[in-house]
Amino acid sequence: MQMRKRERSLVGVLCCFLLLEIERSVGLELEFTRSDFPSDFVFGSATSAYQVEGAAHEDFRSDSIWDNYTHSRMVPGKSTGDVAADGYHKYKEDVKLMADMGLEAYRFSISWSRLIFVETGEINPKGVEYYNNLINELLNQGIQVHVMLYQLDLPQSLEDKYHGWLSPKIIDDFTAYADVCFREFGDRVKYWSTMAQPNILSIAGYDQGSWPPSHCSNPFGVIHCTIGNSAVEPYIVMHNLLLAHASVYNLYHTKYYELQKGKVGINVYTLGLRPFSDSAADEKAVRRFRDFFIGWILDPLAFGEYPSIMKKIVGSRLPSFTKGQSKMLKGSFDFIGLNHYITLYVMDDSNNTNSVPRDYTADIMVRTSGSKNETPHIQLTTVLRNVVPDPDGLQYILNYLKEDYNNPPIYVQENGRGLAWNSSLEDTERIKYVSNFIRGTLHAIRNGVDVRGYFLWSFIDLYEFLGGYETTYGLFRVDFDSEEKTRRPKLSAHWLLIQDCMITGDQAFKLCFFNGEKTTKKRWYLFDGFSPPICKIVP
Repeated sequence: MQMRKRERSLVGVLCCFLLLEIERSVGLELEFTRSDFPSDFVFGSATSAYQVEGAAHEDFRSDSIWDNYTHSRMVPGKSTGDVAADGYHKYKEDVKLMADMGLEAYRFSISWSRLIFVETGEINPKGVEYYNNLINELLNQGIQVHVMLYQLDLPQSLEDKYHGWLSPKIIDDFTAYADVCFREFGDRVKYWSTMAQPNILSIAGYDQGSWPPSHCSNPFGVIHCTIGNSAVEPYIVMHNLLLAHASVYNLYHTKYYELQKGKVGINVYTLGLRPFSDSAADEKAVRRFRDFFIGWILDPLAFGEYPSIMKKIVGSRLPSFTKGQSKMLKGSFDFIGLNHYITLYVMDDSNNTNSVPRDYTADIMVRTSGSKNETPHIQLTTVLRNVVPDPDGLQYILNYLKEDYNNPPIYVQENGRGLAWNSSLEDTERIKYVSNFIRGTLHAIRNGVDVRGYFLWSFIDLYEFLGGYETTYGLFRVDFDSEEKTRRPKLSAHWLLIQDCMITGDQAFKLCFFNGEKTTKKRWYLFDGFSPPICKIVP
């Protein structure tokens, strides 16, 4: 027993040594370890169905709007998610990689098109089988399961039938789909998010046309749209998204909670926001942008109404809630999930008040830039492509939620750094980014913010909605040109593993691996695959 403790302690020391070496190599100082976070805080990673699964035409899966979009439009590299990272067939291998590197949680989305025969409403047994297998594999490896019910991949048949999220008919269909998920998987899944970034979906899909179903109207839009009304459709879509969320939340808590004891939240895309100048007008513009971008979702869920500034500016184009809907919405979340990547500088553009025609962007009356050295631009998606990372922006958002929304439980459900697919496996830029944002999360926790988890986007390289396969975020590189879609760990995967090794010698003893393989032998191997290799053997 004494020898075993000494071996474990030695592994912990080696983990510390290797962590210091990696952090020195990328210019970081060791400022935190896993043990600095609450014991019930979870570190995880995330993917989404269309982006990772592939198998687009297998086992009776039907098309989603992303299938239709990628096959009919010019996307980066003319790429599609038909095969993606082939997660549908390689889930066991992927879960093993998660377990080997010590991930505590995994957030994935369910494909509505794979689970349900939408035309009839019947369940696809193959879809149920796949998600059961994935969930069970995760739990068998001790990994906490977080599920996103909807991550942008609406069944194409519902878009064709009644224009998808533009119709209130979708509320009942989405609730019925969620009912199937809760019934089939809720005995094991305890963390549910209803939908991903409805603010981005409403803007990109129905104002600017850059995401499916590609609605916009002239002179708005980043593409030439043939259908849409940018003045009203973003607001209608968000209205239906919020009501669908509240309906699903109410379903779970009336039908399933007593037995399953799970939690249901919603995911919001957030931006750090800074005034472009010290002027009072720019300060006011930041608050207005924040209300339009985040309050648009959270005010109805917290208070039952849209922000007052939105009512004032948008007027009759903004739908209103009935008293019954307001009551259903208010308090309809157990946690808030955040997707957060960047900070924008905001300049007031309120001289644009009376311009016509109007759209969502014109209503906010701001211009934005990625830094104070750039000229602010009116088109948001133009700015998002080249922005300097700012971890203080995440702290800003976390503290804002604490102060304005009564400190709700929060999970950072996406945060990560995109790099070119063919960049080095030694992704030091990603390590710097992630380290800084995790540190920012820790500072927020110490400031009293109720943050309960951090999920890195993404676990493996996959199909990116804005970048195809040209930009990747994964901890593991996927060789998309190979039939096997081979996975190879990047330096960031090892860095996260070593950080986890820092908890205790016991956990370090358990987690160390060589070439992705755990070993139960008395010899313990650490981290191979780089030049020069960082590999140690414990006698």
